[in-house]
Amino acid sequence: MGSRFTELFSEMDTLRAELLKKVEVITDCQRGEEGISPEMLNRIENVILGLVTSLSKDEAPVLALPNRSNWDNISFDRSIGLQMNLESSVTTVRSDCRSSVDKFAQIMKIFLVIYKLVQSNSYATKRDIYYNNTQLFGSQRNVDSIVDDISCMLKVPRRSLHVLATSKGLISGDLCYMEEDGTRIDCSSGTAAAAVSSNIAGIRNIVSSAKFVMIVEKDATFQRLLDDNFCTKLFPCIMITGKGVPDVDSRLMVRKLWDTLHIPTFVLVDADPHGIEIMCIYKYGSLSMSFEAHSLSVPSVMWLGLLPSDLQRLQVPQEALIPLTKRDESKLISLLQRPYLTSQPDWQKEMELMQQSKVKAEIQSLAAIAPDFLTNIYLPNKLRYGGWV
Repeated sequence: MGSRFTELFSEMDTLRAELLKKVEVITDCQRGEEGISPEMLNRIENVILGLVTSLSKDEAPVLALPNRSNWDNISFDRSIGLQMNLESSVTTVRSDCRSSVDKFAQIMKIFLVIYKLVQSNSYATKRDIYYNNTQLFGSQRNVDSIVDDISCMLKVPRRSLHVLATSKGLISGDLCYMEEDGTRIDCSSGTAAAAVSSNIAGIRNIVSSAKFVMIVEKDATFQRLLDDNFCTKLFPCIMITGKGVPDVDSRLMVRKLWDTLHIPTFVLVDADPHGIEIMCIYKYGSLSMSFEAHSLSVPSVMWLGLLPSDLQRLQVPQEALIPLTKRDESKLISLLQRPYLTSQPDWQKEMELMQQSKVKAEIQSLAAIAPDFLTNIYLPNKLRYGGWV
């Protein structure tokens, strides 16, 4: 049994050894979260002081927000991912302009809420802020965007604003940890997954003997693997899903697991442009959150599946394949132009193969080969023989 276990994880152990050589480069992050409250208050006061100074000069107050949607503001670092340049273009929000006066008022209101939260060392969710004045904010999306704008403007993580978000992610497997309030979370309780914490920074006492972390794109696939007891059958592992495009807390949790456990992290996504983009968010970060790249990306992430080359290699039935739409093709072209693709030639080949074949497939397409193919054949063989890129 011992020799079989060793053989089973030989590829995994080799990968982990390679990753550990780079661990100091990858995890050399700016932590600086402890004792940040006085500094936070000063930063907010400096913004307000600038507005008051404008008023004293009979000038209309103007807020300058870093442009979080411009690729020209972004640079790529292989050890960090996508990060916002120090000197970035800004978007101005004027108090004397009809088109932006409402947004100016919304930003000022949220600044006031954040200042009170930091001052009192209390927390609120973005939902709480929205319901504080629904007429002013108009929509939850406006609040979400402004909170991120303020976080970027002040150059601090969102959690330092004392603003939390309701997590949508789920986690399961060989993992126990303590929440900040002392609650013990055991993620190994059979077919029931735990919700990803909304306060990742407060997690402590992480205990796990997992060999790897597997990020699963979709909740349906995650639940199927849970039902099949994937984490206990053969591989001690941790599974996490952000249920599609991941929220910040799911990304923070993946990063926390990497920083703590230093075990391989794999991604299981659909073989389509949307799935590939989600994988890139976990590995390299996103354009809109590039100012927080150090704590949100895990550059060591590996693409486990579903690979476009798997579709040909496994001879997935034609009726299970889906033709690429025009939107898919445009997304692929956009992805291939991303700055990080030049450092991933194997990913590039897979995406070019998708372009040539003009088809995509969901993970569920493997059921066309056999109902239990994903759990009992595809993933075990991938993990045993190093079938990742």
